[in-house]
Amino acid sequence: MVRRKLQALDYHSADSFDINDTRQFRALILWLEDQIIRHYKIEDRDDLRNIDSKTWNSAFEKYCIDLDCPIPCNEMKECLEWIVGLAIKLEYNDDKEKYSKQISQSVKDSISSAPVVKSSNPLDNLDFYADEFRKGVNSLADLLKITPHPDHLVTLEAICSLVTQSLSPDNNNVTNNKEGKPFPIMESDLGFDMGDYILNQAAKVLRLLYIHDLRNLQTKINECIVAVQTITANPKTDTKLGKVGF
Repeated sequence: MVRRKLQALDYHSADSFDINDTRQFRALILWLEDQIIRHYKIEDRDDLRNIDSKTWNSAFEKYCIDLDCPIPCNEMKECLEWIVGLAIKLEYNDDKEKYSKQISQSVKDSISSAPVVKSSNPLDNLDFYADEFRKGVNSLADLLKITPHPDHLVTLEAICSLVTQSLSPDNNNVTNNKEGKPFPIMESDLGFDMGDYILNQAAKVLRLLYIHDLRNLQTKINECIVAVQTITANPKTDTKLGKVGF
């Protein structure tokens, strides 16, 4: 990743750069400061310029602190990646118009070269915001006795939820379902008081929806457990090998 960023910065030794080579590491830091970052004045870069000095690491740690590098200074490789990223950012900010044009052109080229997939599914050709589609959704909601939402797509989600939960083959016919005794959720004890009647009622509804989501999650977990047990309880037996397993 560092090498690719250095190539973007036109670093002269990007292809052969070895992050584990101490001299190359130090030379790169100096090059970034001299050519792109320029955080220090020229005369203040002497400590970084003396890459063979025993105190260079201390100078590098000070440099990271002065740049407000969020990475601990002792993690030198990670600091280098952050500094290279900073150089990329500064280079881009120096000539935004140039790089923006290049990015736009690259996106256009990728779109023009992408294969065109023609779908045979008629649903892909529907205009979900057409008046005819909107009226159809509301008519279906009236048929299923669902209160329409101002956003017809939300109404459509409610229709899908009803069909999935109540009209699917797994639930048999709707007419065979026994009517349950309604639970007076609005009259139940919330367990705490928010100091406002409307807020308390809204909290009761939210708690009911939360419990409903938990039940759906528990159902899916149970289905996963059953599926795994079905596989592990009926392993394939290879009698030639004299062992049980896949």
